[in-house]
Amino acid sequence: MDEGLAGRLYRQANAARWQVSQDQFRAALEASATKAFGGVTPTPRDLERYLGSLRLDELALACACAAGHEAAWEHFILEYRPVLYRAADALDPSGGARELADSLYADLFGVQAEGERRSLFRYFHGRSSLATWLRAVLSQRLVDRARARARTAPLPDEEPAAPPQPHSEALSDPHRDRYLSLIHAAFRGALARLDPRDRLRLLYYYAQGLTLAQTGRLLREHEASVSRHLSSARKAIRRDVEQQLRDSARLDPVEIERCFAYVSEDPGSLDLDRLLSASPAEASAKAAARNAETDVQRENREESILLRGAVKR
Repeated sequence: MDEGLAGRLYRQANAARWQVSQDQFRAALEASATKAFGGVTPTPRDLERYLGSLRLDELALACACAAGHEAAWEHFILEYRPVLYRAADALDPSGGARELADSLYADLFGVQAEGERRSLFRYFHGRSSLATWLRAVLSQRLVDRARARARTAPLPDEEPAAPPQPHSEALSDPHRDRYLSLIHAAFRGALARLDPRDRLRLLYYYAQGLTLAQTGRLLREHEASVSRHLSSARKAIRRDVEQQLRDSARLDPVEIERCFAYVSEDPGSLDLDRLLSASPAEASAKAAARNAETDVQRENREESILLRGAVKR
């Protein structure tokens, strides 16, 4: 990698904020490119285009967390613990997936093996957002647990997100770009057809990071009602997207599953915050949600300190 490019990306990521050295960040960039291009040497232009598309700030944060930097871990626990818990509640509303969410912290922090720290963060390459990657890891663990219990317990009613497609297989599929384009369009259409109040719930809970209770207070609903409506909205979106892919795009069930698998690995231009903030009413709701974020931060701050201590132990 060109030294000038590596330095520019390092500064763009603000990696020094987390005490990540330029050599560490360059190694992470090279690992990401190696994974993406599958052993094929890219042209300098292709390499620069790919690296410029990465979530550089989140890649720097992951590097720092993998190295055990305290400030980075404080930030990660404060910002991403709610993401993991929301994903766990979406996958298993009974609360059974929260145990898996908590267990991820030990693997993310890493263990000493052969003289070096082995953190799960080494598998994050910055292609999708860190939140999307965490949800995919949690989904895969839930699937693994369900398979292990298959002889004694049924699969949960709430269907987990599709596990990430192996990247080498995804690159070899000539229809991958078409599938992504189709499911992106279908997802946008499904969101546009949702009831406005359902869109507000999704905006508050998923895009703005409010809790069920805070969302309920803003919408004057009980948090149990918010949870029920969110579950119904997720199922409605899934049905709508599947119907569009089946009826309009003429895809068969196998192709539809590939669409979901590819978009789980690489959501690309799907920005839930932007899509749910399309109307003036929802833009106003987004502003109200931003005002409530201070409450979320305050509620999580003390617990994040306790969690950090538990992780270190």
